[in-house]
Amino acid sequence: MHRPNIQFGTDGWRAIIAEDFTFANVRSCAEAVARNLIASGRSRNGLVVGFDTRYGSARFAKAVADVVNGYGIATYTFDVPAPTPACSFAVVDHEAANGVMITASHNPPEWNGFKVKSAAGGSAPPEEVANIEIHLADVLDGKSSYAGTHVAQGQVFDVITPYIEQLHRVIDVSPIKSQSLKVVVDAMHGSGAGILPKMLEGGAIEVTEIRSDHNPNFPGMDQPEPIKHNLIPLSEAVRELGADVGIALDGDADRVGIVDENGDYLTTLEVFSLLTDHFMGRRKETGGVACTITMSSMVDKLSAIYNAPVYRTSVGFKYVGPTMIDNRCSMGGEESGGYAFKGHVPERDGSLSGLLFLEAMVMSGKKPSELLSDLHTLVGPHTFRRIDVPYEESQRANLAKIVAEASPSTLGGLVLESDDRRDGVRFNLSGGSWAVVRMSGTEPLLRIYAETPDDATLAGVLSDLRSVLSV
Repeated sequence: MHRPNIQFGTDGWRAIIAEDFTFANVRSCAEAVARNLIASGRSRNGLVVGFDTRYGSARFAKAVADVVNGYGIATYTFDVPAPTPACSFAVVDHEAANGVMITASHNPPEWNGFKVKSAAGGSAPPEEVANIEIHLADVLDGKSSYAGTHVAQGQVFDVITPYIEQLHRVIDVSPIKSQSLKVVVDAMHGSGAGILPKMLEGGAIEVTEIRSDHNPNFPGMDQPEPIKHNLIPLSEAVRELGADVGIALDGDADRVGIVDENGDYLTTLEVFSLLTDHFMGRRKETGGVACTITMSSMVDKLSAIYNAPVYRTSVGFKYVGPTMIDNRCSMGGEESGGYAFKGHVPERDGSLSGLLFLEAMVMSGKKPSELLSDLHTLVGPHTFRRIDVPYEESQRANLAKIVAEASPSTLGGLVLESDDRRDGVRFNLSGGSWAVVRMSGTEPLLRIYAETPDDATLAGVLSDLRSVLSV
């Protein structure tokens, strides 16, 4: 009998529906989570089970709850599809031991996934995931360590109301609502639909939501990721309506994408740097920033200006979240558009990120393009690009070897000053420029990132790096 290969990557386990993401495999993962809760003595706290708008997500969530209930562990399951950060908050709100979120986040429509949330409401830390994987191996090998003594009750709960109440506690939206701003929200057919309009209703602000119907096909895009080529409808809507800003949420609404008043896309590094400037400058929050090795060097320059520390981590919020907690950071972020903030769960939240961007506009009295211009005046010009190179599984080991051994002396005419090999490799180049190459933890992609002062240098760095890697 074929033993499934289930591996938890950067943020949980993801696979193609009906191929590897099957009810049998989801139940095995649920059983591993249940066994780990019993082994760690935390089973009495229960488990939150959430789901998004993808194919079968609600049914997969019910399967998880049924398995966990069979181990005598209570469950609290969403009543409707909701954002992943709503699951993270519900874990804290219910004082649960863990959360399981059925979502593949920004992956293409044929995918689904199984994310595990910690008791603190963040991504489960690596050591907890490792323990779950040990139990999973036993489950898949047919070894039975525990037997349920009784069947626990499962509850279905209202997930949206407490989540919106929490967002209101974290940010005062009254000053935002009082402005006669025009905002376009792109829900990308995902589970964040309705959240921002609900948060901002009843004021002078005008919010228009597009692609707000739940559609697991995610039509008109390769995958529900809020990046430039997927946000053409948002850019067009901003221009047609004469809006002040466009805000996009990914499939499970833990990431944000921003389009300025001209319909131009702001990169994820620009958005996080703008939010960093807002937190440190206008909000006077100098508790520091936790961010991945793929985040902008603008953050380091801002931290020097505002005298706040920066803590770099490997890619994934399972590293960023705990670093935020350990160092009492004001905020955390990663290149993919996922940002977290103090006063909330140590996990990405696209809706909160969008609200804080609006707050930056209101407090500064400036449009997004003006905020970006001010940022570049402060820290110098920066331009960024990420390239995703797909590969066949048979190529993975060889590609990983090439990445591990890559050691150029220059890239794009810039001298290599140092490297960081904690997650793939980051090449720190002269003048604050940098490049990273790493294997994606969620998809069969080789990711190449670079940030330099101008487009010509950026092209040179990326070209040289691709030559080094032979891709």
